[in-house]
Amino acid sequence: MSAFAYDGLAMTGRQLRRVRNNPGLAVLTQLMPVNMLLFFGYVFGSALAMPGREYRSFLVPGLLAATAAGGLMTGMFQAAQDTHRGVMDRFRTMPVSRSAVPLGQAVADLVVTAAGTVPLLLTALAVGWRIEGSLAGAVGAVGLLLLFRFACTCAGILLGLLSRSEDAAGQLGASSFVLPLLSNAYIPTDGLPGWLRALAEWNPISAVTTALRDLFGNAPVPEGAAWPVAHPVAGSLLWSLALIALFLPLAVGRYARAE
Repeated sequence: MSAFAYDGLAMTGRQLRRVRNNPGLAVLTQLMPVNMLLFFGYVFGSALAMPGREYRSFLVPGLLAATAAGGLMTGMFQAAQDTHRGVMDRFRTMPVSRSAVPLGQAVADLVVTAAGTVPLLLTALAVGWRIEGSLAGAVGAVGLLLLFRFACTCAGILLGLLSRSEDAAGQLGASSFVLPLLSNAYIPTDGLPGWLRALAEWNPISAVTTALRDLFGNAPVPEGAAWPVAHPVAGSLLWSLALIALFLPLAVGRYARAE
């Protein structure tokens, strides 16, 4: 095994132990999407008329995409915590691959997210959501979801490394909850004003949400939408790969550069 792979596994294991040692935060993080599904599905579901389909079937892919976007907040907070508590400085003094530290955090987050998606999907099935497309499409949807989570976590890690304090990172991370609201995760965008619809449809979350709805067979691709939403699978892949290509090298470079 190469030194990079060994260091990467060690950093991933360290992040997973960190989650294990803080079970309260892990449970709260995993329960939040389930609570939102029940709240939005039953409280707003009766008020939002979705012609030809059930609102909860429309909502579940949006919640999955919003949960994936939550990697921005998680990555930011964990990286800021390690930075301002001196952990990153200790790693810099050790013979550890510079790429392995941020990459290990992102991979560990991906493992936790994959496990945390299970209770959300089981709850969704219990309230009436169904996979109406093919098995291959459903597998592709999960893969796309995890790729987007990884991309958002990479962005969060860089922002956490750049943060001035843990509190600042926490406040900025908490404000990221607005991003799914400015997308088609919870409501269709075709009734929005022109400028707001354009903003929502160029939001990466909208492309991922539409791709999940299409691959799960829950809703057709809307007509007349912006390119990323009109071509959701390609749009989601391009958004995710662009975010990874931009933020992962910057995060590695920022970590490698001592204060």
